Amino acid sequence: MRLMTFVWTALLLLLTQGTASADQEQRARDLLQRAVDYYRVQGDTAFAAFSRQGEFIDGEHYVFVVDTSGTMLASGGTSAAWIGRDVTEALEPEVRNGFRQALAGAEGEIRSAEYRWMNARDGKVERKRVFFERVGDRVLAVGVYLPRATPEQARAFLDRAVDAIEQEPEASILAVNSLSPRFNEDDLYLFVIDLRSGRYVAHGYNRRLLGVDFATIKDPDGKPVGKPILEMMKDRSEGGYGYRWRNPVTGKVEDKYALLRKTGHLLVATGYYQNAE
Repeated sequence: MRLMTFVWTALLLLLTQGTASADQEQRARDLLQRAVDYYRVQGDTAFAAFSRQGEFIDGEHYVFVVDTSGTMLASGGTSAAWIGRDVTEALEPEVRNGFRQALAGAEGEIRSAEYRWMNARDGKVERKRVFFERVGDRVLAVGVYLPRATPEQARAFLDRAVDAIEQEPEASILAVNSLSPRFNEDDLYLFVIDLRSGRYVAHGYNRRLLGVDFATIKDPDGKPVGKPILEMMKDRSEGGYGYRWRNPVTGKVEDKYALLRKTGHLLVATGYYQNAE
């Protein structure tokens, strides 16, 4: 069906499962239901209400509407700049083609998927899960930002990073310290330890740690982090370690699980965050 093909040809950059809080997802679903009920009564005149501050704005949640050709018809968020335009222009052709698929669904059925969009609160492009429902030849949608990467995403991120460091170690270390998007994805970032000196040589979030003795690092609760990791990795090529650390996306101290990999004299690590404090 062209209807369901269009939106996710246009919007989806990711179709993986994420971890939004149940409360945030329920708020998004509730807002979508209110919007659908309102649209069924008001028709296209509802677009004005969807596109202004008011009852269809709930914190970072807002309603947007697109038609079967991919044109944005209404939006209460940053995508308002696309009203009247083909949203498919927002994606590079290779990405658009890579995620082209038909998402069949009957009218009245709420579906969900993921994509990436700018969060107006922090100005960053972040993963977002959207809930959408078709009403006639319109698709009404509400999204919720996903502040935490999944363990699977963290492992894939580490795999890509280790491959890059093995191929171009100096350039990759420089890119990490320059906060390159290649090594900085949502709440995923890298840190790299030189096992010969035991000190940080790269950090994708806090450059003040560069040159610091990793063995001295503790989490905000005083739990040793660096020393036990260095001990564990003496006779292992990879491993994992749990501690607490500040999430750069949420700004909160959260449970974190670090994924560790040795390559040559370097220890490369990333980690995924779990439950917020």
